[in-house]
Amino acid sequence: MVKLETFAVEQWMDKYETTAKYNTAETCCASISIDDLRELSEDKDVNPLTALQSTKLTYGAIRGSDKLRGTLSNLYSVKTPGLVPKDNILITGGAIQANFLLLYTLVGPGDHVICHYPTYQQLYSVPESLGAEVSLWKSKEANDWQLDIEELKSLIRPNTKLIIINNPQNPTGAIIPRDTLQSLVEIARESSITLFADEVYRPLFHNISPMDSQFPPSLLSFGYEHSVVTGSVSKAYSLAGLRVGWIASLSETIIEACANSRDYTTISVGQIDDAVASFALAPECIHNLLKRNIELARTNLAILEKFIESHRWACDWIKPRAGTTAFVRFNKMGKPVNDVVFCEMLQEGKGVMFVPGSLCFGGGEDFKGYVRVGYACETEVLEKGLEALREFMEDDYDEVPALKKAKAAQ
Repeated sequence: MVKLETFAVEQWMDKYETTAKYNTAETCCASISIDDLRELSEDKDVNPLTALQSTKLTYGAIRGSDKLRGTLSNLYSVKTPGLVPKDNILITGGAIQANFLLLYTLVGPGDHVICHYPTYQQLYSVPESLGAEVSLWKSKEANDWQLDIEELKSLIRPNTKLIIINNPQNPTGAIIPRDTLQSLVEIARESSITLFADEVYRPLFHNISPMDSQFPPSLLSFGYEHSVVTGSVSKAYSLAGLRVGWIASLSETIIEACANSRDYTTISVGQIDDAVASFALAPECIHNLLKRNIELARTNLAILEKFIESHRWACDWIKPRAGTTAFVRFNKMGKPVNDVVFCEMLQEGKGVMFVPGSLCFGGGEDFKGYVRVGYACETEVLEKGLEALREFMEDDYDEVPALKKAKAAQ
């Protein structure tokens, strides 16, 4: 096995998030408690922990409880009944484990993988560590971070095993629209290439209506038998502390293979985590929970947009359409700032936490001057963080070093 690259974004978060005064780098919607969940639920009499008071805390259901997998099956099968049977869903310790498990199972030496970029580093570094050759399918900022299907065709090889997408996209908040997804499925079907979508930020769509013809459904909805997705309760559902994620596929073969690999990692998700996740995703709760988080994202995004519009002399962006993150570029007289130094100075001077793009999403070569902003935190945290940033821009921004003008992101 090739040595894994340093997971830059996770190490940055680990280094700074516990000391940040204003954590505007967090990618989850503002976290909630079990009491909060019960308030959101339409059935106030149900406590997800009550049944566990007298339950022996064994490993529980190895693949996830029937209740949780059945609830997820219903969510994926709303428009096409029975599309994803519960046995085609495997519960994991968060989406990060789901992604790793899936890649470990599907990819090996001699394989070629195509990965959406920029994205969460795990999605391309893990295949490389497993001996696969990875080609980056680069979204274009000049085209609102969209992907070019013709470019994808040029990247495909006889040994292309897997195409990976992230929809909605981290760090830009862009979406892959329906037509692009449809074309992607058609291309993959021609060569029986497996499609994998990290949908961890789904269904937090706050800047596109479900009535829009280009609203992106889950990849599974296209009915392609070699498709698989991952998700979790962390980002869109405010429950990162549960460590509950999942793999869902139209292929029973993929799920069984992942289940076999899983035996070597985590036996099961804890019964308490499973029970709370089941409660949160049940029809009595999920709609109010999502309404709360979509409204939070819209409110906070408007606050962030107002800040950017008033600081166009130093920053710009492509406004996110979904998810919880924005990719904002800071410059001085047209030259990108040193985003790592900028983030360090901002954290040390004002306690405001951002994630540097060149370090955590481009390996130092791409995205100089960019920072990822997590804007779905508590509104008060964002407001105070941006006020502290405003003070920094007035008093200290001149001290941030500029770099040579970066090449346009490809």
